[in-house]
Amino acid sequence: MPITTNKLNTPLPRPPVVVIMGHVDHGKSTLLDYIRKSEICAGESGGITQHMGAYEVVHAGKHITFLDTPGHEAFSSMRSRGARVADIAVLVVAADDGVKAQTLEALKEIEGQKLPFIVAINKIDRTEASIDRTKQQLSENGIFVEGYGGTVSCVSISAKSGSGVNELLETILLVAEVEEFTATPEAPATGLVIESRLDTRKGIMATLIVKDGTLHKGEFVIIDHTVSSVRQMENSIGLPVEMAGPSSSVRLSGLVDLPKVGSEFKTFKKKKDAESFLENLPIKECCAKTTQDENGKLLIPVVVKADTAGTLEAIEKELCKLEQETIGLRLVVRGVGTVGEADVKAVLGAETPPLIVGFRVKIDPSAADLAERNNIFPQTFDVIYKLSEWLEKIVAERRPIVTKEVVEGKVKVLKIFSQTKNRQVIGGQVLEGIVSTGKMFNIIRRDETISQGKVINLEQSRQKVDMVENGKQFGAITESKIPVAEGDRLDTIGVISK
Repeated sequence: MPITTNKLNTPLPRPPVVVIMGHVDHGKSTLLDYIRKSEICAGESGGITQHMGAYEVVHAGKHITFLDTPGHEAFSSMRSRGARVADIAVLVVAADDGVKAQTLEALKEIEGQKLPFIVAINKIDRTEASIDRTKQQLSENGIFVEGYGGTVSCVSISAKSGSGVNELLETILLVAEVEEFTATPEAPATGLVIESRLDTRKGIMATLIVKDGTLHKGEFVIIDHTVSSVRQMENSIGLPVEMAGPSSSVRLSGLVDLPKVGSEFKTFKKKKDAESFLENLPIKECCAKTTQDENGKLLIPVVVKADTAGTLEAIEKELCKLEQETIGLRLVVRGVGTVGEADVKAVLGAETPPLIVGFRVKIDPSAADLAERNNIFPQTFDVIYKLSEWLEKIVAERRPIVTKEVVEGKVKVLKIFSQTKNRQVIGGQVLEGIVSTGKMFNIIRRDETISQGKVINLEQSRQKVDMVENGKQFGAITESKIPVAEGDRLDTIGVISK
């Protein structure tokens, strides 16, 4: 990104940062693919984007930084982060598929961040495509585009052939001109972390978006209460750079610690200045680790390792969805990188068989051997919904069976015929429900439960029966510590599982 000199240190126009949002498989990555003239879809597992990327392009001599966000429902937090860092949003809707759940979720994020946005109706070259039908669906969901009762810019495109893409880029630049985005190039660089990961060769890496100021090689950056030296910087296509100005996307490597995605960063010329600033920052308290539920809820110990911090965040969200009244998942280890021996050791000896999950990462052979020797079988995945389905199956299989008592029938005691020790021969009538042989009952006297008993047998017309229905009279042998009396109500108890 070119940096304009500014001797007066006043705000100057800066390029827009644009987030591409929309439902999965509506063509967001294909659109960026066409714009950047490179392939990213082919490298994504399952054909869906699972990381957030930042890419810089030049159109009509002007720079634009694009953010690509995943469309799968599991990655909503990543989309939210993209909307927070962006200046303009492009909401992609497929003309053959229309408005979907994630379309509306994306719209909610856009409106929540008060972003100006453009609708791109994609896949107009498909036989089933209908631009008018899509616009009508948009209006039915509160998105009123130009020509359909609103002022939202709308461009019809084919990301595959490139039809309408130039018009879309021109519309983006026009919106940017109207909004007048500015920055001060001479100021210390500030912005947000949009992705982070652990590289086996380069160490901890993070992708940053510079929202103001200029980041220079050799400076010091504060992220998440840690100070790191800016030694290696790459632009969006992996080339080394010496500086990154406003709206630039830049990858830093060799950081001290893995930054949390969404974290803000700030730069300093000197390390002592960064350390001095850090000393005055309030220390955030860490969230307490999940412990065994006091109410007896079963918690399955889980180790999760992923290829990037953003993906790890999405997986944690999936884990939260699986929480139930009687069972949940206790995250023991979360991290980026290969599943190692230390990860396995962290869950050895757990009373509940633990789960070890790797997402787009490998399992170290020594870790796999240690796990197998302890009857733990790590699983790896490369598509988020397959991981979700597997976890859902495990939770369903291990969910404890909980029983609940329900009143099956209510009986009025009409007569006591005889009594020996704890047993009585009674006559009664079923007021509600049914009465069955072998069932327990509560003795209700003057609206108070005074004891419990059991139905030993039932008779109707001197014939033994297993059950008596509502409204019928019967004779029964009952057993209880406190004798049943005439006028008592007996509530028979059934047990259901849930």
